[in-house]
Amino acid sequence: MFRRIFAAAILTGTVISANAQQDSVAKRERPLFGTQDTVLRKRSFFPLPVLGYSQEKGLEIGAAMLYSFYTDNRDPHPLTRNSTINLIPSITTENQYKIDLKTNIWTRANRWHFKSNFRYHDFPMYFYGLGDTTHASDKSLLNNRRYKFQVEAERRISGNFYVGATALYQNDSYSSEDHKGIYESMSLTGKTGGHVTFLGLTGIFDNRDNQNYTRTGTWLKLNVSFAPKFLSSEELTRIEAQGAQFFSFGKKSTIGFNGYFNTIQGGQIPFYQLPEMGNDLIMRGYYTGRYRDQNYLALQTEYRYLVDPKIRIKIWFVDLHPKFALAAFAGTGAVYRNKDFHFDGFKPSYGGGIRWFYDESSKLTIRLDYAVGEKRPGEGRQSGFYLSLAEAF
Repeated sequence: MFRRIFAAAILTGTVISANAQQDSVAKRERPLFGTQDTVLRKRSFFPLPVLGYSQEKGLEIGAAMLYSFYTDNRDPHPLTRNSTINLIPSITTENQYKIDLKTNIWTRANRWHFKSNFRYHDFPMYFYGLGDTTHASDKSLLNNRRYKFQVEAERRISGNFYVGATALYQNDSYSSEDHKGIYESMSLTGKTGGHVTFLGLTGIFDNRDNQNYTRTGTWLKLNVSFAPKFLSSEELTRIEAQGAQFFSFGKKSTIGFNGYFNTIQGGQIPFYQLPEMGNDLIMRGYYTGRYRDQNYLALQTEYRYLVDPKIRIKIWFVDLHPKFALAAFAGTGAVYRNKDFHFDGFKPSYGGGIRWFYDESSKLTIRLDYAVGEKRPGEGRQSGFYLSLAEAF
């Protein structure tokens, strides 16, 4: 079933992307494939069906849609990056809902950068406890209803340096009906939910050649944010630092290094605000929130190899020359309490995958990864499949 859905998504996305080429304008850029130094930039729209099943959710049906465009078509600048709008709605057979809307906007010549995220979900989740030694046998099934709205704005002040401000509002409610696992017996701050409003400042250095599929360059980001008591259930301070470095070897090979650090401080910290290990971006192979604590540090590296099979697929009105990249990645990460950092708390993450360039001009990909993590005593090895409309970093 997954193969049929994936094929349908490729055909649908190809048709819509091809129809958008009539809006193209010339753009100077180093292409991934070929030797020409002028490529076309265009608007494109890619819909990807979402179909999955899990014990806690039942059958999940939805779609992931990404619209890519440029903000300066009336007065194009050769350095302007493409902007994107990403929408993911889904529903399950257990009457659970989710909608996730993300925007990533670059103005002309990348002078301003705006990001936003609106999310609502009424979804179940597993809670395993706190710390880095949780057990699968202790997991509890929780109902989580979340409203989240986040905005970021940064302005380029000199060269590749940006400064900006961030704001995030999040409201959560939690309940448990299965009366199993560790949740009911634990004393947790924010056990039934709460709200938080973070206000912060951001500094960024970014000289990547392309933000979608990077081959060379550096990206560094530091955000410090504060949640005042009069706007939040608890007074909190959060520091988040991220970085990535890329090197290319020849025309096909790229290696990237990525680091992530997140810490949250406060007198009483709601359990759902603690940094969580595991997602489709870093520490792949772990269920999100399997391990959570006050501090989270993760590192990873990924090797990518471009593949042009030089084949043509022509089905009805679809004329396609697919191009791909193969990837292998490995990383490690740890969650820990303040003053309790120890190297034996680091856990492994490794795997591989394939990317298909559905919009070669903007270097947009659909990514399929499989990753594995640690094997705890008495448990199976942790692992996961990921299907995403973007690179991990």
